[in-house]
Amino acid sequence: MTTIYVSQGEHAVSRDANVVLQTMLGSCVSTCLYDTDRGVGGLNHMVLPNISSGSTPFGLSPHVNDLETLINAALKAGANRRALEAKVFGGARMLGSGADIGNMNARFVFDFLQAEGIPCRSQSIGGTQARRLKFWPTSGRVQQRFVTDVPIETLSRPRAPEKPKQQEVELF
Repeated sequence: MTTIYVSQGEHAVSRDANVVLQTMLGSCVSTCLYDTDRGVGGLNHMVLPNISSGSTPFGLSPHVNDLETLINAALKAGANRRALEAKVFGGARMLGSGADIGNMNARFVFDFLQAEGIPCRSQSIGGTQARRLKFWPTSGRVQQRFVTDVPIETLSRPRAPEKPKQQEVELF
């Protein structure tokens, strides 16, 4: 078995039954895209930190390209556009702040898939834990394991500096 690790901002596609694609996600989102009839699929690892609540789902976002690139790579490897299916993972809330970047990332992916007419067959989105994924691209099989050792960071107000203690000075 050959394992290909997919890092942030990357994607990989294969039609080899001996290949497993692997990644680790926090607030990022991975789309596992596959065509089981043709035995081809791929996975991406999307980082979407710049989506603002005031923008349209695809408005001027370079991240549309991440999904389009994955789709085009799958088609080039032999997938049939009408047979593509997806599974979506990640989007955890990894910081204890008010911004839920993971949720925004997941909404972006779901909106894109819907607009492209690609059905999402399963999902594991949200929560507060990182995920390790293994994806078998020829069958669409996914194995997910939650990472329990990663603490949630909380953002707190900085404390005021303490006043220096007065030191006694002995003159002689």
